[in-house]
Amino acid sequence: MTSSKGRRFDRRARALGAVFGFGIRMYPFARRKFDKEIVRVFPDITRVERRKLRREMGRNMGQTLFEIYHGDQFQNFHKDFDVSGPGLAVLQQAQAEGKGAIIVSGHFGQWEAIRSALKERGMETGAVYRKQKNRHYERRLLAGIKSVGLPILATGKSGTRDLIRHLRNGGFVAILLDEKADGGMRMPFLGHQALTSLAAARLAMKFDIPMVPAYGTRIGNGSQFQVDFEDAIPHTDATTMTEVFNKSLAARVLDRPDQWYWMLRRWKGA
Repeated sequence: MTSSKGRRFDRRARALGAVFGFGIRMYPFARRKFDKEIVRVFPDITRVERRKLRREMGRNMGQTLFEIYHGDQFQNFHKDFDVSGPGLAVLQQAQAEGKGAIIVSGHFGQWEAIRSALKERGMETGAVYRKQKNRHYERRLLAGIKSVGLPILATGKSGTRDLIRHLRNGGFVAILLDEKADGGMRMPFLGHQALTSLAAARLAMKFDIPMVPAYGTRIGNGSQFQVDFEDAIPHTDATTMTEVFNKSLAARVLDRPDQWYWMLRRWKGA
């Protein structure tokens, strides 16, 4: 991508981010939903701070959505990513040994920057995907996700079979573990009980493969990211391993609350 194309991409992403920031700030339902969750975690936050954080979160999510929609173009920014962390060497070793790996993250920063960084390093990584109800949104979103790495594995029984086959054959997959998991384990996240899936940890132990937390933190207002691969979570038991991940993600959110998508209803039903 030439520098002029890169600048145009950045401007378009920022424009959508500004629209989302405005919408989250002004639309009553979205505003109430955000305020409920942010006050749950930060009960002493002031109204001014809450308003600023709501705007910043909306802006980041708008940019993130634009970048995912245009995943083929977004990957051209990988040279601007600052990629580091001990987990990267763990993944490289797993690949060298012909083993699969599970990369766990959340709706934080730009999670597709993680798969983009891995693809650039010869470690194409699939993803677990939940089908969307809106047809237009589904088509555009799925196309963007596919462009960053394959296979894309649907949630549900058939997707689980494909996921197991992929891992058994030495494939990598990224899973976002911060959505409410019906039937999941109740465990703490940001100081409150949340239903959390144990599937990633169970698969990591079943196939003796690494489970590596990773995060793509946005730097400034553009499409530049600090991509951190934390060390692999030690194999103990599924509950303990998932709790370790929850603490890892919580630390990121507490440090940069503007980068996490607070509209997930993470604690519903717990």
